[in-house]
Amino acid sequence: MSDVALTLRQLRYDQKSFWRNPQYVFFTVIQPIIFLFIFVSVFGNKTTLVGGHEIKRSTYYVPAITTLAVMSATFFNLTISLARLREQGILKRIRSTPLPPGMFLAGRIGTSITVSALLVVLLLAIGRILYGVSIPTHTLPACVVTVFVGAASFSCLAFAITAFVPSEDAAAPIANVIMLPLMFISGIFIPNSEIPAGMTDVANVFPVKHLFQSLLKAFDPATTGAGFAWGHLTVIAAWGVVGAAVAVWRFRWTPVSQ
Repeated sequence: MSDVALTLRQLRYDQKSFWRNPQYVFFTVIQPIIFLFIFVSVFGNKTTLVGGHEIKRSTYYVPAITTLAVMSATFFNLTISLARLREQGILKRIRSTPLPPGMFLAGRIGTSITVSALLVVLLLAIGRILYGVSIPTHTLPACVVTVFVGAASFSCLAFAITAFVPSEDAAAPIANVIMLPLMFISGIFIPNSEIPAGMTDVANVFPVKHLFQSLLKAFDPATTGAGFAWGHLTVIAAWGVVGAAVAVWRFRWTPVSQ
């Protein structure tokens, strides 16, 4: 069987495993949709300042929650699931099978990217149907590229962080401690115009804000041209490269206790 066929087969298996796990489905798929309903219902008729002009908060929160959804499908999901598989000895057993490790990892990353893409479509549809948010047409390629780069980079970061997770029970707290503060200071829950400058400067260092700003540019009705935020995309990709390098260096297939 060719490498492509093996990867696709592993991807199908990982997709089935994901959708048959109620916990993963709720926190990865349902929770971002609930957040979108809450934030847009509370702030939908107001406006917020973006790039020197005002847009409706419903338009603001669709890319904001899309950012959260991508992170949930990649960083949170992979960090928790990989730590569980490692500590239960499943990763160790996988390495003893004929399945090449690279194909297994490709299937996990492919599942995260696929779920991210599905969530983007769902959030776009909800924003359009319920809140009248304009679907980006001339900036749609930029939106697709941004989601792909963001999902790939956060997947690499998940593999890197998993190397430092000491146990299965510690995976979720560590993932939340890392990402929840960054989401708050990156404008995901609170508009950037209302965040203190010092916190904004800190957020500029990390990829969460750059992913959000890239998506926000694609959704902003005032955006002209193709809508690619190359500076932000470069930062996101750089973090992905760093995450991949750390993962290659430190990722473990055997339980930490061994």
